[in-house]
Amino acid sequence: MLENPQAIKDALIQWIRDYFSQNGPTCSAVVGISGGKDSTIVAALCKEALGADRVVGVLMPNGVQSDIDDAKAVVEHLGIPHITVNIGAAYEALTQAIVQGEGYDVVTGRNDLSRDAAINTPPRLRMATLYAVGQNLPNGARVANTCNGSEDYVGYSTKFGDSAGDFSPLARLVVEEVRQIGKLLDIPAYLVDKVPSDGLSGQSDEDKLGFTYAMLDHYIRTGEIEDLATKERIDRLNRINKHKLEMMPSFNPNI
Repeated sequence: MLENPQAIKDALIQWIRDYFSQNGPTCSAVVGISGGKDSTIVAALCKEALGADRVVGVLMPNGVQSDIDDAKAVVEHLGIPHITVNIGAAYEALTQAIVQGEGYDVVTGRNDLSRDAAINTPPRLRMATLYAVGQNLPNGARVANTCNGSEDYVGYSTKFGDSAGDFSPLARLVVEEVRQIGKLLDIPAYLVDKVPSDGLSGQSDEDKLGFTYAMLDHYIRTGEIEDLATKERIDRLNRINKHKLEMMPSFNPNI
């Protein structure tokens, strides 16, 4: 874990300032606020780097969100401007448009969305929402990516959804390192220690992954792991999800 989390926190804040000085000196940071630790910590870092008036929190429930009060607590505690955009109607409309599209059942052999499509469509709608909100701001905006390095390593994110964004403060920090940073920020401790979950399945992220973040973090940082079955699972997830982190391949006619 981080030997000097205070130094890393200070460097992170300066990194955000440097990014904006080069990529939008008057722009705001737009952060999707889920009520989880990562978005909370990113919003708090952006506030320290840019000031509260240049951080816009966007709450995006899909119909009813069980932990929406946590998201509200974040923006109220930080004192940042915020907007709530319920994507429920958009999700339902898009779902119906797809499944009722002419020829849909002939092509897919089904009359509903697959499980993966149903899970990944809301994050993609949320990212589209963040960019739309950002482009409505008078001085423009840059959208924060709130994924951490542990999630990225095993592909626990949605391509062109929460894995997108303009700048990514936490992508090279594993979960426990993110928590170390969070404990140095002016945010409620219960949000830093909140058990990560997708808010949909009723399971924690760790339950769904089949291993703990502590085990994953240790493996990422040291290459050491005792359970060979877990090692194989982590390696497989990393391998099959690398496309989420790499540039889109393109054909080179000059080969």
